[in-house]
Amino acid sequence: MEVFMEYLKAFVVGGLICVVGQLLIDHTKLTPARILVGFVVAGVILGAVGLYEPLVDFAGAGATVPLTGFGYNLAKGVQEAVQEQGPVGILIGGLKATAGGIAAAVFFSLLAALIFKPSDRSVSG
Repeated sequence: MEVFMEYLKAFVVGGLICVVGQLLIDHTKLTPARILVGFVVAGVILGAVGLYEPLVDFAGAGATVPLTGFGYNLAKGVQEAVQEQGPVGILIGGLKATAGGIAAAVFFSLLAALIFKPSDRSVSG
């Protein structure tokens, strides 16, 4: 039953983050790209001021998988690297903390491009 509750919390929190994104798409003139960037920036800000950590502790993957979680990991990586290495950590901390996610995104994007053969939609013919 305990595992079920962890899954439920992750599902609800992740779903609520997605609901916010859908509401922004439906009720604002923001482009999806701007909304995605906004989520990353929100994650950085909430992580930097310590408000995102309790959400991660509560929801686990429901809070770390969405783009706000990526921003949170960036902020957390920079904070840890600055404590360990000083000002140099500002440059390398975020990339070091999110390297796995970035590598996965690049790999799966390449894989999708190879499988589905994307083309330019603006060219008719």
